[in-house]
Parts: sequence; structure tokens; C-alpha cells
Amino acid sequence: MITRVTRERRGRVLLTNHVLSGALVGALSRRPLPAFAAGVASHFVLDAIPHWGQWGSRSEFLHVAVCDGLVSLATMGAFTAVSPPDRRLAVLAGMAGAALPDLDKPTLLWFGWSPWPGPVNRFHMGIQRESRRRAYVEVLGACAFGAAAVIAVRRPRR
Repeated sequence: MITRVTRERRGRVLLTNHVLSGALVGALSRRPLPAFAAGVASHFVLDAIPHWGQWGSRSEFLHVAVCDGLVSLATMGAFTAVSPPDRRLAVLAGMAGAALPDLDKPTLLWFGWSPWPGPVNRFHMGIQRESRRRAYVEVLGACAFGAAAVIAVRRPRR
């Protein structure tokens, strides 16, 4: 069911940390379906942590969002490429699941609607606590998730 929501929904958390946490989840789970489901769940857990946001204008949001989107795509490509073959699909599934809930951002921006039902949109918006002064949360998260994901992806199979 496609729902319309307010355009204020376009702001919210950066995607890169969701992708990095999804890579970690996928590397640890080693199976695609559980990795995908855990990736989706991890998205909402991260969104519930107070983080950077509250963009002042559409222009400011787009400046950050385009850069973040490109970094997220590059991150997904890099982690997929360096993952051992036996974990590659799980890592990709974890990253895809972690990024999926934010599919509403481009659809809202370009088409004015969200692909998620109203209750999902309300829950997703309601759990987020943002501040323009919390960029350090994003940087620390990226460092922690990135390092942990690299270690988990490269560790030998048991």
C-alpha cells in the first residue's frame, strides 16, 4: 500500500551508518534471510538513538543526502567485493535490509509518496530524536560500525 506523508519526512538519519551496521549484521549471521531481517531491525534500533538531523532547508538536506547516498553505495560495493564468497550474499542482504526502511526518502522527494503503510511511517518518524549538534554521533557510529564490519567480514570461518 502506497501512502502519502508530509514532506517533512525527508530529513532524518544518514544512510551510511545503516549500511555499515548491515554489513556487520550480515557478516555475523552468515545467512541471507536472517541477515536481511536483522538488517531491517537494526535500522529502527539505530534510528531510535539520538542522532544528527533537523536539516534547515531542502537544499541543505540534498547536499548532505546526495553525498551520503553516494558514500553508502560505494560502501555497499566495497563490502560486497571484499566479503569472502561464503559470506558475500549475507553481507549484501544485511546491508540491503538495513537500508530498505529509508526507501521512503527518495520516493517522497521525487514522487511525493511513501511505499510504506501509514503505521510504519508514523512509527519510523516517531522514534527519531535529532539535533543539528549531533554530527559526532554519526562520525563515531561510522568509525565503530566500519571497524567492526571489516573485522567481522575478514575474520576466518570457524
